[in-house]
Amino acid sequence: MAMKIGVIVAMDKELRQLQQLFSKEQVMVSKCGIGKVNAALGAQRMINEFHPDCIISTGCAGGNGDDMNIQDVVVSKELTYHDVYCGTAIDNTTQYGQVQGLPARYQAAPVLLEKALSLNCRVHAGLIVTGDWFVDSQEKMRAIVDKFPDALAVDMESCAIAQTCYIHHVPFISFRVISDIPLRDTNASQYHNFWDTIAEHSFQVTKNYIESLER
Repeated sequence: MAMKIGVIVAMDKELRQLQQLFSKEQVMVSKCGIGKVNAALGAQRMINEFHPDCIISTGCAGGNGDDMNIQDVVVSKELTYHDVYCGTAIDNTTQYGQVQGLPARYQAAPVLLEKALSLNCRVHAGLIVTGDWFVDSQEKMRAIVDKFPDALAVDMESCAIAQTCYIHHVPFISFRVISDIPLRDTNASQYHNFWDTIAEHSFQVTKNYIESLER
């Protein structure tokens, strides 16, 4: 039986890019909307209605790192929230970014990560952090990196989808194309330029990845 793959994106412009690339019934591409609540609801809906063998969060993200470039791909070796803090009043082992009672960091499914690292393109594997911020300034990015210096990418959905998949025992990975490098940018100009001039072929690598899962 063919593997059923659920692909979740946040925005219409990401959805349009990916819908053009997939026509097979066993690959379901859906839009959840922006932010953590929309992402969790979208993942729950995907699990309830499509019953996928795995879920991939894809789309664009802001990148972090000296060797990072626009159109590189970051895959989640692990994920956490950059805007969650439950304190230590009840449990003094809870870490910044951790929802109390759940993992401090969600791990990508090893087989999905292995496939991503075998692609013939610039793939960086590491930490993706998620929060309800659009990172449109260097100051915002510095605030995140101060707490998570090992973060390779920042988005608004991936960890919420990871949490939902963790609860339902569905293998998960986030596979993100870098649209901007906030620490090298001002006023989100790189992000807007990405969608205006670069994005058209950026999600072909996502297609190549999903096709590698089907082999």
